[in-house]
Amino acid sequence: MRAVVLEEKGGPEVLQIRDVPDPVAGPEELLVEVVSTAVNRADLLQRMGIYPGPPMMHEIPGLEFAGRVFAVGERVTAHRVGDAVMGIQNGGCYAEMLTVHERQAMAVPRALSLADAGAFPEVFITAWDALVRQGGLTSGRWALVHAGASGVGTAAIQIVKTLGARVAVTASAGKHDLCRSLGADLVIDYASEDFVHEVLGVTGGAGVDVILDVIGGEYLPRNVAAVALGGRIIQVGVMAAKPVPFDVGSLLVKRASVTGTTLRARPIEEKIAITQEFAAQLLPHVASGSVKPVIDSRYSLDEVAAAHTRMGQNANAGKLVLDVGT
Repeated sequence: MRAVVLEEKGGPEVLQIRDVPDPVAGPEELLVEVVSTAVNRADLLQRMGIYPGPPMMHEIPGLEFAGRVFAVGERVTAHRVGDAVMGIQNGGCYAEMLTVHERQAMAVPRALSLADAGAFPEVFITAWDALVRQGGLTSGRWALVHAGASGVGTAAIQIVKTLGARVAVTASAGKHDLCRSLGADLVIDYASEDFVHEVLGVTGGAGVDVILDVIGGEYLPRNVAAVALGGRIIQVGVMAAKPVPFDVGSLLVKRASVTGTTLRARPIEEKIAITQEFAAQLLPHVASGSVKPVIDSRYSLDEVAAAHTRMGQNANAGKLVLDVGT
């Protein structure tokens, strides 16, 4: 099979297409022919040597996939050959084939094409896990989502609105219309507006109940200032250049919490549980058409370096899809 292989660390130019052996499904695994995958921020960090992927014979990036089941292990019961599936993986998704535990794979709803489904699992599961499972967001409450036009951000806006909650987002000026079109109640230009002032104003000084942050750095003390009493700050990424001093006492006064989280590092049992719960609660909204991935642009597997370059420039609004098969 063809795959994107990392043989060294560095810029987008180190992403090389190689022919590597096809993977073999274990007893409880599916062998999937990949139709689409997508670029995530973690892939860029892995390429640069900052966020190592799982041990494998050939280091292949990629955290999400959509495709068709090509073969099944002897103990598989949940899926059959030919089924359209999607899901998250520790790595290996920038390839024509991959293996995945059967319970980590979700059936692709009819309303979602396989070509677009590869841009769905990672950001939607990340946003849903952060906002709902860890943040406790419910109907009528407020969330603040940073980088609202990113993959995670666009997923988060839709999830918040599906819950019947309200959402404020930060984004650059050119991406405000996209955020509003997805249902954002308040869009803040992070370059010219103070998000603390804006969210305190819209909530009558109370602050927001949950904050989903991918930035970190100097956003942390400002997040604490913007969060409500007993609120939760969920940190799913750190794009900031450097950390800043932080007054822990400000967190105590708010009786708030800060939680750091990633999907890749979790044990497979936890990923299976998250996937199954997510599929039961959110996929019906995909079937109805009220939740869908936002696609910025598409690339062939051979154009993967261009996709990484675009994300590295923060130029995308939504997901960067890699079309692998048909």
